[in-house]
Amino acid sequence: MRGPHNIVRLIRTGATLVRTGAMNVVLDAFDAPRPLRAVAWVLGWPFQWLGYRGDPSMPPATRALTALGPAYIKFGQVLSTRPDVVGAELAQQLRVLQDKLPPFSIGEAKKAIARELEVDADTVFSELSEPVAAASIAQVHKARLRDTGETVAVKVLRPGIERAFRKDVDAFYLAARIIEIAAPQARRLRPMDVIEHFDGVVQGELDLRLESSAASEFAANTANDKGFQLPKIIWPYSGRRVMTLGWAEGVPMGDNDAIDAAGHDRRDLAARVLQLFLNHALRDGYFHADMHQGNLKVAPNGDIIAYDFGIMGHIDEYTRRVYAEILFGFIRKDYKRVAEVHFEAGYVPADKDVDEFARALRAVGEPIFGMDATKISMGRLLSYLFEVTERFGMETRTELILLQRTMVVVEGVARSLDPHMNIWQVAQPIVETYIRRSIGPAALVRDLAKTALVLSRFGPRLPELMQDVLVRQANPQPEAPSRMRLRVGLLWALGGIALGVCLSFLILLGAG
Repeated sequence: MRGPHNIVRLIRTGATLVRTGAMNVVLDAFDAPRPLRAVAWVLGWPFQWLGYRGDPSMPPATRALTALGPAYIKFGQVLSTRPDVVGAELAQQLRVLQDKLPPFSIGEAKKAIARELEVDADTVFSELSEPVAAASIAQVHKARLRDTGETVAVKVLRPGIERAFRKDVDAFYLAARIIEIAAPQARRLRPMDVIEHFDGVVQGELDLRLESSAASEFAANTANDKGFQLPKIIWPYSGRRVMTLGWAEGVPMGDNDAIDAAGHDRRDLAARVLQLFLNHALRDGYFHADMHQGNLKVAPNGDIIAYDFGIMGHIDEYTRRVYAEILFGFIRKDYKRVAEVHFEAGYVPADKDVDEFARALRAVGEPIFGMDATKISMGRLLSYLFEVTERFGMETRTELILLQRTMVVVEGVARSLDPHMNIWQVAQPIVETYIRRSIGPAALVRDLAKTALVLSRFGPRLPELMQDVLVRQANPQPEAPSRMRLRVGLLWALGGIALGVCLSFLILLGAG
């Protein structure tokens, strides 16, 4: 579907941005280069009459994205959490997109429930309210189960959302390609990879079975986290387009007056929400990646309740260690180590100078750490860090997009609860604990145990592989030399790993 026909969609997009007055707002927010501005105006200005008018009562950017459809709205939601990228003014305009969109009728919701669950909605639910929240992909109803009387939340996808989303994302791919051609300096941001990542994330939101599974896994990981709870999934009444889960009773995280009236300690909540996120990201490698105030409540007992699991982040163990070492290095002001970690992970090209990079990082960190505690910002640090890494040739790491974005969102939530919070003091014990557990003798033993397990799987095949290699060397065949090199390489790798395991155990025994 990705092809020239999407030019019509992009022309309508540009026309809508011009007609709603959002074109300059968006281009300025992204600090778009001149060639890209020219392309945008060529696709928009002559065709203004094709653009959607939108709601004149909305700010320009919100008005344009709402008129353009669900994928644009979802993009706006993502951008609303990144004031470090688009600026505070545009981020504020886009914030309304989080959960205040026009709902579809309760009649359509009941039809969707009946089709998905293959039973009449009134048979399952004794009560089903009008929508209590409506977003770009789905809306939520408060309901009561007829068989148990339990109060639940029922999430229902918007009618026709899958087709509408595919159409919009196809145009996004073409736009990303045009950006790469018209603005070569933007290739560092890897716009095609970013769109592919965005596409994959939202495809997960379009199948509520995946969201239910994500919620279940997240609940298992966090079962022992004090002061944190999740609504349980009601599996018999959940499917691809409908999800039923326990009702989250509590005070909205964004309502400070209600939190105060309920007697909750906002300073404690601020510290806890940040530490919970860091624990989930570093300890588990699996975290809620949409932790804005609209997806958080405070239970009557003071627990933080998270819901809406459409966007979850996953990072592998190696990346977690890299990320923790970078944060830890900044906390300790060890800029040389932060620089070395970037080089070791391959984030910065090896031909760059590590000492020069360390000096550039010091120029990022020192002004921030010299600020009053209330002004120290992870978002500002990330923004400055991106500027430095761009100068040193670092490409956008798509696997870290959600992690970086969520860090900024969670910081904003914490700041809204406690404006005087020292982000780094709160983060330090979590990061230090993770460093101690993941880098050191205990971590080495765990890594060696995993390596030994891998070797044990290949062990029965090692004699066969060795014999195969020796036979092929004695009777060389012209066939597939690359496969031969692969086998030899595998044997060398396994032998090297085995030797490394033995030497490491000897070192540990000697140290003991």
